[in-house]
This record gives sequence, C-alpha cells and structure tokens, in this order.
Amino acid sequence: MEIAILALGCFWGPEIKFNKLNGVIKTEVGYCGGNKAIVSYEEVCTGKTNHAEVVKIEFDSSKISYEDILNYFFEIHDPTTIDRQGPDVGSQYRSEIFYSNNNQKLIAENILKKYNKKFNGKIVTKISELKSYCKAEEYHQKYLEKKF
Repeated sequence: MEIAILALGCFWGPEIKFNKLNGVIKTEVGYCGGNKAIVSYEEVCTGKTNHAEVVKIEFDSSKISYEDILNYFFEIHDPTTIDRQGPDVGSQYRSEIFYSNNNQKLIAENILKKYNKKFNGKIVTKISELKSYCKAEEYHQKYLEKKF
C-alpha cells in the first residue's frame, strides 16, 4: 500500500471522487503543510497555521499508480487558481502535492510539467514535502455540532 496526500480545495468533494477509483483502498480528510502538528477547523480557517485541506489516499500500487492518482488530481480541480477552488477562497484551499519520498517528488514534478504545458504555464500547484498532517474528521464533526 502507498499513500498520496493532495490539496485541491475543500476536501469533501475530492474525497468522494478519489474513493471511487479502482485501487483506492481508503481515503481520509485532513490538514497538511502547516506549522502545528494538530489543528482545528477554526484555526485552519484563520489562514494563520498555513495548513491546506487535503485528502489522504491509501492505494494499492498494483492496481493504480501514484502517477495515475496525480493525473486524476489535475483533471478534477483547477490548478491555475491561487488559494481558491470555485467559491472557496483562502490559503487552505490551495493546490498542493505533498510527497513522502524522493520517488513521489520526481513523479509529481514530471506530472506538473506535463500539465503546465497543457495549461500554458498557468499551473500554481505547489510540490512540498509532507509535514504536519492531521486527520480532520473529528474536528469538523465538532464544528458541525457547534454550528448547527
């Protein structure tokens, strides 16, 4: 099993889409890339923690490759908008690939180059080393309970 962690806007929609791919074992929503190990939804929304909303994808590499996951990533969101996906605006909605090893980094760089040509150099997707990942479901559930 391998893991991919991707930021592509609000995590709920992309999580559903990735879950439907053959070879994806499990998905989970979370926050990644920030300056704290554990954060709440409210903290992330301030923009001060530098976390992005992400989908953590556990996949069987004998059925789907990391490359295929990244190709799908670029097809299901707009990688040309800074800190925005549709109506969602803020640094937590940025486009970013978090790699966990050098092989993932090289694959991400190659795929990004391919899509940057397709989008005439307008890709703003970042490629960053995995850091400060934390699961979001329990925090989001607390937020929903408090808000509604």
